Amino acid sequence: MERTFTEQELVRREKAENLRSLGIDPFGSRFDVTANSKDITEKFAASTKEELEEAKNEVIIAGRIMSKRRSGKAGFMDIQDRFGTIQIYISISDVGEEEYELYKNCDLGDIIGINGWVCKTNTGALTVHATKYTHLVKALRPFPEKFHGLTDVEERYRRRYVDLIMNENSKNIAFIRPRIIRTIQKFMDNQGFVEVETPILTNLLTGAAARPFVTHHNTQDIDMYLRIALELPLKRLLVGGMERVYEIGRTFRNEGMDPKHNPEFTLMEAYLAYSDLEGMMDLTERMYKTIAQEVFGKMTYNWCGNEIHLDGEWKRISMTEAIKEKTGIDFAQDMTVEEALKLAEEHRIPVEEHQKSLGHIINLFFEKYVEETLIEPTFLYGHPIEISPLTKENPKDPRFVDRFELFIGGKEFANAYTELNDPIKQLARFEDQLKERDLGNDEANDIDMDFIEALEYGMPPAGGIGYGIDRLVMLFTESESIRDVILFPTMKPRD
Repeated sequence: MERTFTEQELVRREKAENLRSLGIDPFGSRFDVTANSKDITEKFAASTKEELEEAKNEVIIAGRIMSKRRSGKAGFMDIQDRFGTIQIYISISDVGEEEYELYKNCDLGDIIGINGWVCKTNTGALTVHATKYTHLVKALRPFPEKFHGLTDVEERYRRRYVDLIMNENSKNIAFIRPRIIRTIQKFMDNQGFVEVETPILTNLLTGAAARPFVTHHNTQDIDMYLRIALELPLKRLLVGGMERVYEIGRTFRNEGMDPKHNPEFTLMEAYLAYSDLEGMMDLTERMYKTIAQEVFGKMTYNWCGNEIHLDGEWKRISMTEAIKEKTGIDFAQDMTVEEALKLAEEHRIPVEEHQKSLGHIINLFFEKYVEETLIEPTFLYGHPIEISPLTKENPKDPRFVDRFELFIGGKEFANAYTELNDPIKQLARFEDQLKERDLGNDEANDIDMDFIEALEYGMPPAGGIGYGIDRLVMLFTESESIRDVILFPTMKPRD
C-alpha cells in the first residue's frame, strides 16, 4: 500500500539510514540494564549532591527520550522507562565526539541506553551523569500533537501504545489492574477456592440473558457461540465434588458499547458449595475491602461524581422495599398482572410483549426509580422469578428468588444467587425461557440438557456470584469509562 510521509517522517528515515552508514543498527539489539527510574529515586533521593559526587554510584538504564535540552557541548534530556522518567546529563567531554553526535541527532521518541553515575544538579534534581550513550531504537514517527492532553480521546484508545507513552495515568492503570486481579486470586485462594478454566466456545446459549457472538467450527461444520457467562460449567464442577471453584475469564456479549460496557469483558464467577445468598454477600464485602486495603490503602473513592465509602456495614434491601421507598407501591403484596400493567401505564413505563408478567414489571419499576439512586455499596436482593431462571426460589414467597445484585454508584457490580439445584424445576425454567424467546426475547437461554443431567446426579446447595472485573477496576482506579481500564477496547475501524 502506497503511503505518503510527512516531512518529519522523511527526516527520521534519513537519520535511520545515517545510523546504518555508521555501522549502527537503527533498531538495536540486547542492552543489559542494572537500574530503573524507580530504583534510582528510592535509593538516592535522600542523598545530598556532595554524597552522590563522592560515591559515584554507577547505573545502566534505558528508556524513551521524552524531552531534550542542549546547549553547545552539553545538554539534558528526560528518558522514560516503565516506572517514570529520569533526567540525563550528557557532555562531549564525558562521552566523546562520536557518541555526543548521536545525542545531537536523536529525536524525541528514540529509545536509548545510558551508562553513568547518579548525581544531583545545583537545583537538587536527581540525574544520571552519562559516561556512555548507546542508540537502541529509532522512532520513525513523531509523537502526535493530539496526545498532549485529552483532545482526542478516541485516538487514545485506538493507539493505546502512544497513550501509555504520553499519559502517566493510563500507564498507572495498566500496571495496577493486574495487581487488583492478583489480590482477588490471593483472597479467593485463602478462602479455599480453586481457580479453573472452562470453554470459551460453546454449543448453547446459557448462563445469562444476553445476545451472543456467533462463530463457525469448520471441521465439525457447526455454528458455535462465544460464551456469555461462566456459570453452567462451573456448577458442573460442584456436582463433581470440587466444592469451591472460581474462574476469571474473557466473556463476550453482542450488545451496545458505552462508557460502562464493552462487547468483550472480564468476568469472575465463583461457586461455594453448602453456602447461600448471605454467604456470597459476606464473601463479596470482604473481597472489596481487602482490595481497598491491600492495593490502595484507603476506603473512600471518588467515582462518577460520587464519593463512595467501602468501610462500615454495607446496606442490604429487597427490590420491593427499595421500590416502595421511592414510589410508595408495595409489590410484595398480592397483585395481578393486570393491576401491575395499570400501574406501569400510570407511571409511563413501556412494557414489551415478553415483559407482561408481574416479575418483569417489578424490574422495570426498579430500573426507572431505584437503580441510579443506589450510590453507597448496596446488596439488593429478592428479584422476581421471571428474570432469574437459574436461581432458587424464596421458600417464604416463591414469586421471588434468593438473588442479589451489588450496586455502587448507581451501577451493578455483582450478581449472586442461592443456586437452583433441583433438576426438575431447572428444566421447567429453561422451558419458560424458550416461551419468552417465542414472544420476542432474543436474550432468552437455550435448554442445556447435559446440565440437567448433571443436576440429576446431585449438586450440593450452593451460593454463586459473578463480578464484572472491568467495572471493579473502574471503581478502584476512579475511572469513568470502561475503555480506560481495558488496554485494547473494542473500537470501530478507521475509515
